[in-house]
Amino acid sequence: MEIKVDEKEALACCGSTQFAKQLALASPFPSLDHAVSAANDIWFNKVDVHGWLEAFAAHPPIGQSPSSSHTTSAKWSKGEQATALATATDSGLQELSDWNAQYRQKFGHVFLIRAAGRSAAEILAELKKRYLNRPIVELEIAAQEQMQITELRLRKLLSAKAEADSVGSQHSMVVVRKAEEERVGIIGQHLTAPLEGFPGKAPQVQARTRPPITTHVLDVSRGSPAAGIEVRLEMWKGSQPRPLFGENDIGGWALQGSSITDKDGRSGQLMSMVEALSPGVYRISFNTGKYNPVGFFPYVSIVFEITETQALEHFHVPLLLSPFSFSTYRGS
Repeated sequence: MEIKVDEKEALACCGSTQFAKQLALASPFPSLDHAVSAANDIWFNKVDVHGWLEAFAAHPPIGQSPSSSHTTSAKWSKGEQATALATATDSGLQELSDWNAQYRQKFGHVFLIRAAGRSAAEILAELKKRYLNRPIVELEIAAQEQMQITELRLRKLLSAKAEADSVGSQHSMVVVRKAEEERVGIIGQHLTAPLEGFPGKAPQVQARTRPPITTHVLDVSRGSPAAGIEVRLEMWKGSQPRPLFGENDIGGWALQGSSITDKDGRSGQLMSMVEALSPGVYRISFNTGKYNPVGFFPYVSIVFEITETQALEHFHVPLLLSPFSFSTYRGS
């Protein structure tokens, strides 16, 4: 059964009008997971920084009651903060309020965190930790937290809608169930017949809306995306199961794809759109020397391993770059 999401419902999940319009246009979805995957793609690849900030602004500071005119969003926000409010003392709420104000003054937006199930002490500790970040780094982290909140709300919304649809159609389903089972049985025989000559073959459903490995580059010294950087994605195909530290790895890496970062610092497609990743060791390399000839790094390579149990996950591996330092993390 297809699941529809209108713009108003999408806006309750994420306060960005760009996001809400795009998600409504992408609707309907064949499943909840397809909807979540589309939401991730829209948020990270189609919504700009202005859209991110609009979504951040829809959240109340942690410890304060929501004032949103959207009753569903306000209700969810209140529920997400329930644990924090239940575990906070008066002095703790005051300290949280003070730090929220300092954070907003430094970064220009509300402190955002997936608050569901977290105590006031946990949230305050994370706020103090993230306060030390540079603005460009904190913007990316806040966007990741917003997506976690959006996914949580989207799952609540669509699960409730699916349950309501199921209850509403239960009576008619009972009436026609026997006839439908007979039809499905006949159709199933036709569908499985061509596969008899291909043991182990099964139809595959493409649920992804973006390649399973993506990246982007932020120039933290300038506080802006890094455009025009050459990027290469490779997979280890050497004789050893994985490249070994201190040993020659020439000839062991196989190119999966290459691209150049756009004005938003995002690379193009680095590999084919596959449902399941091949487990193994991957390497993303960035031609940082060409981007900044006077910098310390002629190029940067990030090596990471994907296990068999992670084959269906998405891996976003960004580079946060300055002339004399860089960092990375595994995003989604």
